[in-house]
Amino acid sequence: MKKKKVSYAKYGYIFSIPFITAFLLFTLYPLLYTVVIGFTDLKGLGKTDFKFCPDLFQNFKTILANASFRTAFANTFIIWGWNFLPQILLALLLAALFTNNRRQIKGQGFFKVVFYMPNIITAATVAILFGALFGYPMGPMNDLIKTFGATEPYHFLNNKYWAKGVVAFIQFWQWYGYTMIILVSGILGINPEIYEAGEIDGCTDFQKFIYITIPNLRTVLIYTLVTSLIGGLQMYDIPFLLVSKSGPNNATLTTSVFIYNQAFSGSYMYNRASAASLLMFIVISILSGIVFVLMQDKSEVKEKREIKKAQKALKKAGRG
Repeated sequence: MKKKKVSYAKYGYIFSIPFITAFLLFTLYPLLYTVVIGFTDLKGLGKTDFKFCPDLFQNFKTILANASFRTAFANTFIIWGWNFLPQILLALLLAALFTNNRRQIKGQGFFKVVFYMPNIITAATVAILFGALFGYPMGPMNDLIKTFGATEPYHFLNNKYWAKGVVAFIQFWQWYGYTMIILVSGILGINPEIYEAGEIDGCTDFQKFIYITIPNLRTVLIYTLVTSLIGGLQMYDIPFLLVSKSGPNNATLTTSVFIYNQAFSGSYMYNRASAASLLMFIVISILSGIVFVLMQDKSEVKEKREIKKAQKALKKAGRG
């Protein structure tokens, strides 16, 4: 008697049902609903009936003509640029130090935990911490400037440049440790024989970093850049919690805060909030595509094209 083979495939489908159900109800449905109402006149809390606008793109035109949205859009990119550039540079430097076999740093595990720790602190806690640090009229920063001779307290968060700078610093401080861990894992995945060959050729640590580490980290750097871009353009919690009413002249107003204000801050313009969300989705998609194109390995792309051409030529030859 032959024993029947037990098929375990069905159990995989059964165990995936809870995730699929939750995804359909709480992710896919709200996403599709958001897309739809961006083309409608849906407004007001508790209102469920709506109709499509005579001009389907009316909400998008209104958002693009809105001065606050343009300010929020510019602020988002400025704050993201101010925090991402130092973030990636410091993360690369720390990753290079922690993976250097010649100069082993003592207590690496401790330092990695310390650098990563800001990432696990909640946004509300961080906002309270920095709000107290830059408090007016009393706070550690005002106490510090008094020791240097200042006679009057300074309202740091009431200055648009300081407000932007503090938000950018918080984003940098919270995320550089996470970026460092990602880069460290990428460097550890590089074949050590490449580094050994570099040492035999007399490469310095800096030359190995530039000519070996960076080119082999291309995929990880693309991932880091794209995820940072997506996260940066969705910046919401720190700008919203740190500075009341987005600071002076909307200095810390970001697109996510603008979308929240449109949808839930008194006006309940769900259609416009949806249109703004779709516009940001389009912007993020385009920028992510540009990053992939600019950072892809051109020699690898060229090699793949040549292989495809060779395969096509072989197929034609076989048919002939």
